[in-house]
Order: sequence, then structure tokens, then C-alpha cells
Amino acid sequence: MSQSSELKRSKVQEIEDKIAELKSRWPKHSVKVAMWRQLEELEEELERAQKEEAGGQKDSPG
Repeated sequence: MSQSSELKRSKVQEIEDKIAELKSRWPKHSVKVAMWRQLEELEEELERAQKEEAGGQKDSPG
């Protein structure tokens, strides 16, 4: 596994950890708009990182 793919994996894991941490602080009622916005941004960032990771895997031999 190349170093760049390891970095991409760690980036995905880092974003997933941030999402989990945010959700652990999520109130049962009256979630603030800022928290929703942060979750949406993290989910978009995660999607981009996963696409980058998948793109890198296509280049490597199967």
C-alpha cells in the first residue's frame, strides 16, 4: 500500500471520527443550526475523501 493511500485512509478515518464525535454531542431536541451545518460539511468532506480513495484504488493493480 502506498503512503498516499494510507494518508487518504487516515483522512477518511479522521473525518468519520469527527462525525462520530459531533453525533455524540447531538441533543435529542432542538439541534442548533450550526451543528446541522457542521454535520453536512463533514459528510460532504467524507464523500470527497472516499471518492479520492476509490480513485486511487483504481490505479493500483488488482
